[in-house]
Amino acid sequence: MSGDGAVRIGSIELGAPVMLASGTAGYGTELAAYLDLSSLGAIVTKSLSPEPWAGNPAPRVHPATQGMINAVGLQGPGIDHWLARVLPDLLATGATVVASIWGRSVEEYRRGAEMLADAPPGVVAVEVNLSCPNLEGRGAIFAHDADLSAAVIAATAACGRPRWAKLSANTDRIIDVAEAVSTAGAEAVTCINTMLGLAYDPATLGATLGAGGGGLSGRAIHPIAVRAVHDLHAAHPDLPIVGVGGIASGWDAAEFFLAGASAVQVGTATFADPRAAANIQRELRAWARDQGVVTLGLPRALG
Repeated sequence: MSGDGAVRIGSIELGAPVMLASGTAGYGTELAAYLDLSSLGAIVTKSLSPEPWAGNPAPRVHPATQGMINAVGLQGPGIDHWLARVLPDLLATGATVVASIWGRSVEEYRRGAEMLADAPPGVVAVEVNLSCPNLEGRGAIFAHDADLSAAVIAATAACGRPRWAKLSANTDRIIDVAEAVSTAGAEAVTCINTMLGLAYDPATLGATLGAGGGGLSGRAIHPIAVRAVHDLHAAHPDLPIVGVGGIASGWDAAEFFLAGASAVQVGTATFADPRAAANIQRELRAWARDQGVVTLGLPRALG
């Protein structure tokens, strides 16, 4: 973060260091009544697929210690609907937009990217959500396989925008995956997605979520996310990293920058307070001023 608050992620400069994370702020203006979306670095949309998708059966969300577990199942209206009916109102707020896409096959990712090729200039990047089961690979998660992840990134070049690969810390191959997606064309990686989890209901003795297990997010995963960013930066110091996972304060955000991130995203905290991202950004900037930090983005900024 420079003196004016801007950050650089690969070829993109954002006006502020904090973004809204995918899956936690909707597809459009859902949070506009609570904060100025244009004051943030960007809003990352809930992940979109080429066609409408119904998601998982209810219940989909359950509270967990210092966070929540969810299995929403990537419900969405499809990219065409979003482009025509949702994106115009979002851009009218002055927000910078990063479109998140997902697919169940390399071909679905390719189609999604092609559908975004003619999106307005306010869509500055595409975040490729790799934490999806691959129907062509016997249910394997893309982000757990370096070759599959690279194939997806290569297939999404038609979007005509910088691509950020969203990685998973549920695998010990995250460093290999990061190298593979970077080689395949990703300008940056977003680190991390939710951690796999499962919770039971003491009354029914069954799983709390309709789909069984789900993804754990919130403060409980914050140290895992910081460690993942640290290890990725140590292994690939020239690869821009967007840190995400359990940020609930300015200091939480600062830890990601100390670990090597170039920017951060706030997610689950918005469920408790829809103004969380703006508050965290204000606290982060205050921390940077107090520390005399001119540029956030690499640990050596404190030197």
